[in-house]
Amino acid sequence: MDRRDFIGTGVAGAIAATGLTPVAAGAATAPQGKTFQCDYAPHFGMFRSHAANDIDELKFMHDQGFRSLEDNGMAGRSVADQEKIAKEMQRLGMRMGVFVVNGSTSWIPSLATGKADLRDKFLAECKAAVDVAKRVNAKWMTVVPGQLVSNLEMGYQTANVVDALRRASEIFEPHGLIMVLEPLNPWRDHPGQFLSKAPQAFEVCRAVNSPSCKILFDIYHQQITEGNIIPNINLAWSEIAYFQIGDNPGRAEPLTGEINYKNVFKHIKSKGFTGIYGMEHGNSRGGSKDGELNLIKAYREVDSF
Repeated sequence: MDRRDFIGTGVAGAIAATGLTPVAAGAATAPQGKTFQCDYAPHFGMFRSHAANDIDELKFMHDQGFRSLEDNGMAGRSVADQEKIAKEMQRLGMRMGVFVVNGSTSWIPSLATGKADLRDKFLAECKAAVDVAKRVNAKWMTVVPGQLVSNLEMGYQTANVVDALRRASEIFEPHGLIMVLEPLNPWRDHPGQFLSKAPQAFEVCRAVNSPSCKILFDIYHQQITEGNIIPNINLAWSEIAYFQIGDNPGRAEPLTGEINYKNVFKHIKSKGFTGIYGMEHGNSRGGSKDGELNLIKAYREVDSF
């Protein structure tokens, strides 16, 4: 046996001894991992150093133990790409997380204005989202009500938003789909948005009174806006359908900031949550292979409760 054969056999033997299998040629440092306790959903680009394209990245995600995908921009992809992604996810047994419903009305004063043309534009986006959701087997879809209106009392703005969301719920209910409202922090990322706090989202969902209108509780945003994460999760629990993740400061993976994600995940899991935790954050070490593996390691740590 020459030295090259010996090294190859030795590496293979060491991997076999640990019960781990490399995910791909040239990626022996990325062993396959068991399924996580919580259903964390990465997004495309999160592991691009380990994959050449979206389909390869899905395979890598699955090999590492992830069982869902989140793709905010799914509605903007071609039908062919949507179908291709959905087919591979079905083969892998992966769930689809959220995509954004109303890309054109999220970042302007829209639903809060009460203007019929803006409301109708939003409702048209909702109707189009139904087709996308069916194509990619999605259940949850993000809705952002848009910006505040500077010259209108908050009570009137809230009534306008509730009215529009009731109309949207009538579109989604027959299909068993759920729009999840995402409160966004006003201090760091999204100043001027109508919806910024968990209690506000809870109030709106109760007023809409539909199984198709629930809360997307983004832990990163809510830590910045109001903190008190676990008590607010408890108070809003009946209206929460989806979580998103990001540590603060920095909006990177868990263990990089001030949030005790191990305790937060343990608490959510203990309440019987079986939904998806979207990984809507960056990588503290950049997009290198080492950085991506470190991100996975962080999730292994906070999932080990």
